Amino acid sequence: MQTTGVMDPHFFMSNSPRPSPLFDLTGRVVVVTGATGVLAGSAGRYLAAQGAHVVFLGRDQTRLDRALADTKGLPGITSGYSCDVLDREGLEKVRLAVLAQHGRIDALINAAGGNQPGAVILPTQTFLDLDLNAYRQVLGLNLEGSVVPSLVFSRTFAEQKHGIIVNFSSMAAAQAVTRVLGYSNAKAAVDNLTKWLAVEMANKVGPRVRVNAIAPGFFVADQNRRLLLNEDGTPTARGQAVLTKTPFKRFGEAHELHGALHFLLSDASAFITGTVLAVDGGFSCFTGV
Repeated sequence: MQTTGVMDPHFFMSNSPRPSPLFDLTGRVVVVTGATGVLAGSAGRYLAAQGAHVVFLGRDQTRLDRALADTKGLPGITSGYSCDVLDREGLEKVRLAVLAQHGRIDALINAAGGNQPGAVILPTQTFLDLDLNAYRQVLGLNLEGSVVPSLVFSRTFAEQKHGIIVNFSSMAAAQAVTRVLGYSNAKAAVDNLTKWLAVEMANKVGPRVRVNAIAPGFFVADQNRRLLLNEDGTPTARGQAVLTKTPFKRFGEAHELHGALHFLLSDASAFITGTVLAVDGGFSCFTGV
């Protein structure tokens, strides 16, 4: 029997249409670090709206309370813990508390990170002016801030034989984004961590423990607002340079990360591990020419 190679349009149809379980996150227990930030906080609210049980982690209790207040009325259960992602003992207490409440942990989103002025090389400076102390702090927050939570919560994933880690990478990881040396170096290491840990977990624990990352393009958040936008909302010279290299010619919106995260947390990505998924309006594939 020969076929034309054209898929029957009725192949995917059912007599009784129903939502696909591939994307169902109802009841999934997801820990989100850096959850008081713009992007991670938005992601946490979205997941709670999808029925996931979301654990918000952040250092500032006031901001944590505000983030949790924004989830009231959503289908998923939300809780929050004030904890530093570099504090292994504190994270271990959170892990045990979450297990006591929910009985399992299905996923970890490593979204904590950021930069600081001392690790940025100003236009009037050169590499020779780098503040090594600030550089080490940025490396610690962004790289160790993904390693330490992964160490802690992977204990549960290993015991359960299933679990998902999604790291936050950046456009600064794979190419030279000027000025942000420490941040770029740290995010490049996060890409490597993602691939290394994906292989380690698959080989040592099994294929149901997956590790991936998303690499956001340029999204306006508290830390980079002054770099990208003037007070009147127009792009700065640096912001315009970013827009010129972005085929979509705009900055990303926080909600535009939700689909990628949902996919990587769901069964729809069951055969995907070690991948860094760009969500960048085309920034990473365009040379600017």
